[in-house]
Amino acid sequence: MSDQNYQLLALLIYLTAMLAIGGWAYLRTTDLGDYMLGGRGLGPMVSALSAGASDMSGWLLLGLPGAIYAAGLVEGWIAVGLTVGAWLNWKYVAPRLRTYTEVAGDSITVPSFLENRLKDTSRLLRVASGSIILLFFTFYVSSGMVAGGVFFESSFGSGYHLGMLIVTGVVVAYTLFGGFLAVSYTDFVQGTIMLVALIMVPVVGVFATGGLGETAASIRAVDPDRLSLLAGATGLGVVSAAAWGLGYFGQPHIIVRFMALRSAGEAASARRIGIGWMLISLFGAVGTALVGIAYFEQHPEASLSDPEAIFIALGQILFHPLVAGILLAAVLAAIMSTISSQLLVTSSALVEDLYKAVLRTDASDRQLVMLGRLAVLGVSVIAAALAWQKSGTVLELVAYAWAGFGASFGPVILLSLYWRKLTATGALAGLVTGAVTVIAWGNVEALSSRMYEILPGFVLSAIVTVVVSLLTYRPDPRIEAEFDEAIRLLDRDAPASPEKVAVG
Repeated sequence: MSDQNYQLLALLIYLTAMLAIGGWAYLRTTDLGDYMLGGRGLGPMVSALSAGASDMSGWLLLGLPGAIYAAGLVEGWIAVGLTVGAWLNWKYVAPRLRTYTEVAGDSITVPSFLENRLKDTSRLLRVASGSIILLFFTFYVSSGMVAGGVFFESSFGSGYHLGMLIVTGVVVAYTLFGGFLAVSYTDFVQGTIMLVALIMVPVVGVFATGGLGETAASIRAVDPDRLSLLAGATGLGVVSAAAWGLGYFGQPHIIVRFMALRSAGEAASARRIGIGWMLISLFGAVGTALVGIAYFEQHPEASLSDPEAIFIALGQILFHPLVAGILLAAVLAAIMSTISSQLLVTSSALVEDLYKAVLRTDASDRQLVMLGRLAVLGVSVIAAALAWQKSGTVLELVAYAWAGFGASFGPVILLSLYWRKLTATGALAGLVTGAVTVIAWGNVEALSSRMYEILPGFVLSAIVTVVVSLLTYRPDPRIEAEFDEAIRLLDRDAPASPEKVAVG
């Protein structure tokens, strides 16, 4: 059997397993709550790894190792910011959001939570939130499909369109039929594959390059600054890179995992598992890049045309073709886990936050689940059409998406959980301010080249939300009662925990 056939066999096994999980989840999905939120029955292990896998995407195995391979550890400040942001998100958002979404009308999406929490009868907040999610995630899904096509094209020499359709077809199938359970459990498996792969490659690579001492010496021979976190860095650059961590507070496809926990008390266990997975994975990605620098310095006859392919290249050099195929599956897992999560959140925005809230409120659960599946299919078709030409514009919008969600939803989510005086008008103003600031800032080269747009977007959104809320605040006994009830339930599930501190 040829090397490529071994690798294709490994990928076939992986893709079949993902479809099998989708079929299993389909049999356990009976109503809209199951389809969109898994019946709030996720344990901490599945919640943590599914959140991590849906978060990191191909950036973990391709983007981060490629950046560090090309420029050194100075590119690692984004990873530092993301780790801190993820820990804070699990610590202070997860337990309270799990409790508050249940208290506030048993909300199953972020827009429905904001509407129920703030008693917005105009439906403007819910429609605006759903529209922002729909817009950004359609392009975000499209970029994942582009990555899938490029993956097959570069790994197997197949056509870009064939690779894109294979990835799209499998992801759409298990997401469409299995809903949230399928997405969460496939993410769990994919997160496990990613973790194992990111341990194997740098560990075996260190032995191949002669041990830690020889590896470090080879890196210094290329450029001593590659091992420095500060060489070539500026204070503004470090702050801008670390500001990526702010994005976590507003990512709908991540915080929906918090809403699906069995109880707020399990957030602490999930946090430890999730941050442990994240740290090991990030160290593995960094280690892969550094080992790659050493390996190609020691073997000048070998060449690497694309720094972002360093993980794939080392996998094919260091391992048997079947194992290399499993490592390729890890890259595919990173891409697919994010696409599926984004598809489901986009579907929920269409069905729960636009159709059900605005057009029809008397649809049955069976009809809504069917509409949810049709929404997954519809969004996938639009995203695939956008990805068909590998448009650079689509790929550039990915940078806006993380910043856009973080800057628009982030301050509003935090204030909705910890500040009694937040109003629907203030939240709406903050959402719009964050999204507009990110898009405007990101399109001005003189600004975006100096500072990542999430930082000004987050700060301005927070200021506008607070100021407008103070100007429009009117006491509402229902909001006060639910705020107190959320704290009471949090106290019950997590006694003596910092998560239960109330503000305002």
